[in-house]
Amino acid sequence: QVQLVESGGGLVQPGGSLRLSCAASGSIFSINAMGWYRQSPGKGRELVATITSGGRTNYADSVKGRFTISRDNARNTVYLQMNSLKPEDTAVYYCYARIKWNYNVPELDYWGQGTQVTVSS
Repeated sequence: QVQLVESGGGLVQPGGSLRLSCAASGSIFSINAMGWYRQSPGKGRELVATITSGGRTNYADSVKGRFTISRDNARNTVYLQMNSLKPEDTAVYYCYARIKWNYNVPELDYWGQGTQVTVSS
């Protein structure tokens, strides 16, 4: 079984910073892409940022220049550094990873349980 466990959410004032972490554990052969999505009330889940195993990154236009995604392949962990936070960044943030749990099986998408980020004064 594979698990993704997130941490680092919370309440922050506009202009503040937070760092989210997500660690994958369990039976893991390899991890391809990892990333973060978010969902706010009344909206669908949207991409925030992704990163490949080789370090190539992709960001939503709304977070470019403010958020930075990184990963530690040795620890199977992905991070999201969020700076200059705005009230519209308020959402539940979900970690994502595309994982092979054995060499002869296809990649599967796994999701974390979500962590709340609230930006408010």
